[in-house]
Amino acid sequence: MKKKIAILGSTGAIGKQTLEVIEKNQDYFSAEILVAGNNSDLLIGQAKKYKPKLVIIQNEKKYKDVSKALKRTKVKVYAGEEAILGAMKDDSINTVVSGTVGFSGLKPTIHAIKSGKEIALANKETMVVAGELINRLLKKNNVKLFPIDSEHSAIHQCILGESNNKVEKIILTASGGPFRNFKHSELINVTKKQALNHPKWTMGNKITIDSASLMNKGLEVIEAKWLFNISSKNIDVLIHPEAILHSMVQFNDGSIKAQLGVPDMKIPIQFALTSPRRIQSNFPRLSFKKNLALNFEKPNLNTFKNLKLAYDAINEGGNKPCVLNAANEIVVDAFLNDKIKFLEMPEIIEECLNKIEYIANLSFEDYVSMDKKTRNLAKKLIK
Repeated sequence: MKKKIAILGSTGAIGKQTLEVIEKNQDYFSAEILVAGNNSDLLIGQAKKYKPKLVIIQNEKKYKDVSKALKRTKVKVYAGEEAILGAMKDDSINTVVSGTVGFSGLKPTIHAIKSGKEIALANKETMVVAGELINRLLKKNNVKLFPIDSEHSAIHQCILGESNNKVEKIILTASGGPFRNFKHSELINVTKKQALNHPKWTMGNKITIDSASLMNKGLEVIEAKWLFNISSKNIDVLIHPEAILHSMVQFNDGSIKAQLGVPDMKIPIQFALTSPRRIQSNFPRLSFKKNLALNFEKPNLNTFKNLKLAYDAINEGGNKPCVLNAANEIVVDAFLNDKIKFLEMPEIIEECLNKIEYIANLSFEDYVSMDKKTRNLAKKLIK
């Protein structure tokens, strides 16, 4: 059956690449709903090219611009959060690509699950903040969720067909980012430009900074716990600078399965939309004839403290991953706006984790409240 897709974050890195996958596979997919935050110009261009049923611009101030530009088309235009939530119930779609960055992706993803839509998840914060809640909702509504993150897609691919076999360990790989070989003293005065210069992947600014600080890998550890129902003590992280082997699974007999490929997000995006089936693609192929090297090393948790903070948060559980994520979103934004230095990010995150009271069991409203409380604290600490 042809998948009719809504893309949350269509103007972001994941959204744009998802549209490329759809364009190359029109017999399998169609883009029915496009949702963007602020980039009205790109949304207008996407609407004219892909001709979805409707588009939504979250920033209501830009509604008139989008509406006017698409007036002569058949594309319906809406604006605001309520329109986004309502669109998740639309009968014209059966799959939602959650491609937004940050906590803002949680609520629409929950609404999509409650509406019975299949989820292709790139918004790792959804599982980081509320993984336990999401898993309950997936089960209650009999909804399937497929990961888009290259590491989690790799794990998903490795465990396909292994349902009767015990997973002993998950091994997440990380490129190490632009500061892989830096000492702690060398990170004191690194610049935003340096941090945004990722050696392997092309991503949005927030994720690129997270990769440079290894927070991205910390968030992926938490996400992996909930996606694959495994204890954090059985999730290892290895630095793999070539970014060719995307992650591994070790089984109870000692065998290890790995998924390899060129660093191209369109591969996991397409597989999330077709899993467990694979369809033909023209993506670049990995060649072992080109003196291919595979190197691995342990991450330095003293230099890159964010990864340790993430492990601490998931081990403590409760609201701590929510606090970690909220504080991180604030400090990354502050770093990108030249308000704090690179090494101040983990310091502020740790202070938030220490100062926010522990809560074991949370409702959705509790997550929202905790997110807001943490953001306010982080902003005060920055000032």
